[in-house]
Amino acid sequence: MRERAKRLDPAEFIRANMRLAPVPSLPEIRLYLAHPGSGLRRLLEPDDGPDESEAEPQPPYWAYAWAGGAVLARYILDRPSIVAGKRVLDLGAGSGLVGIAAAKAGAREVIAAEIDRNGVAALGLNAQANGVAIQIRAEDVTAGPPPAVDLVLAGDVFYAQDVGQRMIPFLDRCLAAGIDVLVGDPGRAWLPRTRLCLLGEYQVPDVGGNGGSEPKPSAVLAFVAEG
Repeated sequence: MRERAKRLDPAEFIRANMRLAPVPSLPEIRLYLAHPGSGLRRLLEPDDGPDESEAEPQPPYWAYAWAGGAVLARYILDRPSIVAGKRVLDLGAGSGLVGIAAAKAGAREVIAAEIDRNGVAALGLNAQANGVAIQIRAEDVTAGPPPAVDLVLAGDVFYAQDVGQRMIPFLDRCLAAGIDVLVGDPGRAWLPRTRLCLLGEYQVPDVGGNGGSEPKPSAVLAFVAEG
């Protein structure tokens, strides 16, 4: 227990080392974001050595505003009727950007699913900073039946082949349960294009990606049943 106590507390680290700042293209929302001096490596490599009882920390996707989440958040804030009064799942929530946008736009309930323990800490801090209530599920919800929601918001969930292949059966179960699914993505390689219908497009920076901070076209798409 003494060894485990040495582990950095994610919430304390985020508050002390990251900047709470407006999201590019989304001035309504502030997030704790990474910057060159934030020293994120210290959070990913705790000084107590590996703990076999816990999963290895994931890359810090939660520390950036990715294009898929940004375009979904912008779309929702511009069209609040999409989420107003609904129960919403922010899938692979990361920073919580999409869920925060849904809560601000009038969603009745927002569930944010995130497997990274550091991301879970960031989610709580970001929700508090934006004055919204979000229910956090620190687990892989794609392994089971969908939660009791009306709408799934999936930003940047097709960034890798294995992740995308795990998402599609879950999203199909959501459709079968009568749950609508919206996807936000800047056109990454593993996007299941034959299953998607374009709803809208914005120019947003992919701050966390290789594209840098320059705005690029990113799309909001409806995930539809196989025809």
